[in-house]
Amino acid sequence: MDFGTSPQKQQELERRMAHLGIREADILETFVRSSGHGGQNVNKVATCVVLHHRPTGIVVKCSRERSQALNRFLARRILCEKIDAAVHSAQSEERQRIAKLRRQKRRRSRRAREKVLADKHHRSMCKSSRKHREMAE
Repeated sequence: MDFGTSPQKQQELERRMAHLGIREADILETFVRSSGHGGQNVNKVATCVVLHHRPTGIVVKCSRERSQALNRFLARRILCEKIDAAVHSAQSEERQRIAKLRRQKRRRSRRAREKVLADKHHRSMCKSSRKHREMAE
């Protein structure tokens, strides 16, 4: 596929799509007319690219450039980023949940336990000194 970009960029995109498991057969590609700057070119040519990735249901629309070929390339890059973010966010949420459980189950060190008990003792002394003062009055 020729997107009007350098071969290195195209190969990098193909590698990334393969790594994420995105196949061209799974992508439904449509073209619509863009809006905004571009003048007569925008009004005549359908340069806006809409990609629909069927397995995930993610829809990407790209009309950043005046060239349809470049918008096709950019739309695929955006699709890769969205799918990557969806995959990694699910994994990171799971990691965070596991780390929280580990922190909750971890036993306090002896020093931390002693510090908590000393703090409790100090608070109790403050309260008991107030009681003695109130009784004296």
